[in-house]
Amino acid sequence: MRAVRSHTPEGFEGIESLVYEEAPDPQPAIGDALVQVRAASFTPTELTWPLRTDRAGHERGPIIPAHEGSGVVVALGYGTAGLSPGDEVYGLIDGYRDGWAAEYVAIEARSLAPKPATVDFVEAAAIPQAGLTSWQALFDHGHLESGQTVVIHGAGSGVGAVGVQLARWAGAHVVGTGRASARQRALDFGADEFVDLEQDGWEKAAGQVDLVYDAIGGDVLARSPAMVKPGGAVVSVMAPPQTDRDDIRTVHFVRDANGAQLREITRLVDEGIVRPQVGAVYPLAEAREAFMAKSAQHIPGKVVLTT
Repeated sequence: MRAVRSHTPEGFEGIESLVYEEAPDPQPAIGDALVQVRAASFTPTELTWPLRTDRAGHERGPIIPAHEGSGVVVALGYGTAGLSPGDEVYGLIDGYRDGWAAEYVAIEARSLAPKPATVDFVEAAAIPQAGLTSWQALFDHGHLESGQTVVIHGAGSGVGAVGVQLARWAGAHVVGTGRASARQRALDFGADEFVDLEQDGWEKAAGQVDLVYDAIGGDVLARSPAMVKPGGAVVSVMAPPQTDRDDIRTVHFVRDANGAQLREITRLVDEGIVRPQVGAVYPLAEAREAFMAKSAQHIPGKVVLTT
């Protein structure tokens, strides 16, 4: 099959090493599905993630990036249940496996969900990473409930925009943050308020809140515990929150490839509650240019590769 592979150690320089080339066809293992890829999406920093070995610690060699995507099931591994050839699916792959930037991908069936019927393959490929990250941040770790107030840092980003939509659906009062240029985007996705992070004293603008969901890190994360009510929480996907407060919870987590949760997100997409965010589309053969554009330019929404 044709695939995009990275041939150098992790780091930004790895973008230059991405090669569109022939690669071995993946073989579905026990519990896997073999999916013909229609579209794939990526996180621009994923080439820096420490995933150059498999779960047993063995070097993987050239890796295929793009942890999320959509396509059609063409074969099943031994013992795989709940799927059939011809099913249209999407999902987030275990990061220790080769990803979706290829003509085919072998993925655990439990990591897949039916593709939302109301969107195409390109839009579907933009959903799993942002959807699952935000679902787990808000509900699994943040314990967000109706009537509470949540601050979502980076509300104009692909991840943040889905977080805003999910929090609004859950009945929370949503305060989005970001640069001033992201204000209208955050409000359009359902934020009740917007706080400009480039203004002095921004951490006092929203008052005391029940939950902070951070997708920015750095100084923004460092100043976030001051915003939280006693009994509340700071949940970050960037780094462990640091604070000397013992009356709030702090959580840093890595999202899980959870097919059951993705099925719930499928329902919300088909009900019009969650809208996928596609900022640009490139052919698979131009993956290097796509990674470079997403890393170096301000492209709102996800960048998607098509086969």
